[in-house]
Amino acid sequence: MSDPIVVKDDGGVRIIRLNRPEKKNALTQPMYAAITRAMHEAQANDAIRCLMITGTPGVFSAGADIGEFLESAQAGGLRPHTLDFLKSLVHNQKPLVAAVGGLAVGIGTTMLFHCDHVVAATEATFTTPFLKLALIPEAASSLLAPMRMGYARAFSMLVMGRPLTAAQAREAGLVNEVVGAAEVEVVAMKAAQDIAALPAGAVAVARRLMRSQIDAVTRQIDAEVAQFTARLTSDEARAAFTAFLARRK
Repeated sequence: MSDPIVVKDDGGVRIIRLNRPEKKNALTQPMYAAITRAMHEAQANDAIRCLMITGTPGVFSAGADIGEFLESAQAGGLRPHTLDFLKSLVHNQKPLVAAVGGLAVGIGTTMLFHCDHVVAATEATFTTPFLKLALIPEAASSLLAPMRMGYARAFSMLVMGRPLTAAQAREAGLVNEVVGAAEVEVVAMKAAQDIAALPAGAVAVARRLMRSQIDAVTRQIDAEVAQFTARLTSDEARAAFTAFLARRK
């Protein structure tokens, strides 16, 4: 069986691949931990100048693994590796490029707000169906989405659960480039290599200045986690999960 997270260094670029295609790259606790570890190790490695996260053909990530997610709901809180991953996105000091080859759901979409450059396939879709389970958005998307996209678009996506096409995501400022599916990783890698070729010190300072709201983002994640945990034990969430499980049978 292939590793669900594959990490490879190519020159100055560390490639982190979500590699669980049989489950549409749905993220498990070991996968969150592996991504977090790969990002943390990169922080102390001067040879790594840029990070790139990608998936498999046609799929970026279907979000959190539904089985683990339901277990978290029953336990009344998010798992530790999920929280570590969210914080690692906020405190990552290396430029982060994403190659989105297709489906991006839940955390598969909200993590992109922490990326510096996003390349998407023409057929890619972005959706955040949190409220269908009576839950709330995460990964500081409740702060970053309105800032990036404007309140109207953010409400439509985060609250109403309406998906964005790749073209709409580019227009909204979530995606930088839209290309054919076969070109996604090539174009994303070229962007990562271009970033890696820049003076690393100047890039780091520029990113810190452009991401000066890091304390606010961290506070927002903490606030979301508190509300998310409270929502998990609500009557609305219990009813939504019961209905969801009934549809799965």
